[in-house]
Amino acid sequence: MELRDLGSTGIRVSPLGLGTVKFGRNQQVKYPSSFEIPGDASVAHILEVARELGINLLDTAPAYGVAQQRLGKLLPGIRQEWVIVSKVGEIFENGESRFDFSYAHTLACVEQSLRELRTDYLDCVLIHSNGDDLRILREEGALDALRELKQRGLIRAHGMSSKTVEGGLQVVRDMDVVMATANLQYDDERPVLEAAREQGKGVLVKKGLMSGHIPGIEGVRAAMTHVFSLPGVSSMIVGTIDEGHLRQNVALADELA
Repeated sequence: MELRDLGSTGIRVSPLGLGTVKFGRNQQVKYPSSFEIPGDASVAHILEVARELGINLLDTAPAYGVAQQRLGKLLPGIRQEWVIVSKVGEIFENGESRFDFSYAHTLACVEQSLRELRTDYLDCVLIHSNGDDLRILREEGALDALRELKQRGLIRAHGMSSKTVEGGLQVVRDMDVVMATANLQYDDERPVLEAAREQGKGVLVKKGLMSGHIPGIEGVRAAMTHVFSLPGVSSMIVGTIDEGHLRQNVALADELA
């Protein structure tokens, strides 16, 4: 796949990114059917296929169970071949999520991710919003912590996986990358994408395939056509542990992106 600029960060990403929640967590997820977490050999194979197909972007988080530890152990090739996006703010324990957007927790969370991923830097770290975007950005310490981590060279870019238009617009003003929801049934955040394009900020799209609820290859084609037609989109994140789905998605992305 032909790489795209992630805004003005200097990072280049594949139009399709691989979401890794299924590598480490199968509780409290919104996919249409249940699934078993794959073994190490299966995860390693999916990562190798992704690499072979030209995917360089991996989306992960401490809240994705053991996904980060497995990436640290199983990632093929050299670190510089991959763009790793992780997150801060959400903690998933005992089958439930809780949130901590404090300065201290943000620093500790990134340090944990560096250890688990066995790397000395992260390409991008996103605040994993609970929906209260503006309060998090204005009243919590996460943004200041991420700015410090960027200055220290531990992360290359920062942003938020936002959930509101107002929050997304604030992210575009204050940060490098916004992760926004966009799909055939939801277009509310288009102003965020337009603002990001105007200001040279990176855009990652989540839920472009509606968490697996799009039926059939023609449905997926229509969904991807829509997402890649939107302003400013750098990459769409799709989570899968099925090699056939991965190959199909990449073929469509190559055709449409």
